[in-house]
Amino acid sequence: MIHHITLRVNVHSTEDQSRVRSALDLFLLNSIPNKIIGENTDDIVEITNVKGYYENPIITLNAHITRKQDCLAFASFVRENMHPEDVELLRGEMANRLDDEQLFHFRLDKQAAYLNIVKLSSSSDAIIVKVKIATYPKNRKQAGKIVEELFG
Repeated sequence: MIHHITLRVNVHSTEDQSRVRSALDLFLLNSIPNKIIGENTDDIVEITNVKGYYENPIITLNAHITRKQDCLAFASFVRENMHPEDVELLRGEMANRLDDEQLFHFRLDKQAAYLNIVKLSSSSDAIIVKVKIATYPKNRKQAGKIVEELFG
């Protein structure tokens, strides 16, 4: 079904890191049980300092969800809390969002997530989600059916 999920978000120098972290935590805390991560997500969020094109500082927050039940909880949380129009948009674009490596790509609005709203985004300034779909043997058509079952 789902092998793993990767979430990535950039914190620009004009943004408050704690707010962006809160947006990311909306998805992590609703996917991974407290008994696994405790009170916060510090152990599963990797923080990297990078420089932008114009040498501006950017902090990148990366998180990986690897346990099967946590991956399913993430998919369920996103699907249940997404606006019906976003679900239809995602459903219509599923074939284009699933690559040859069986990674399903979408972006979530980080400002909306800070307000506890699950909303798709087409902006580059978003929470980038990659869902690795596992099929044995590798089969893109079967992976598409799994994505539709989970998110459509």
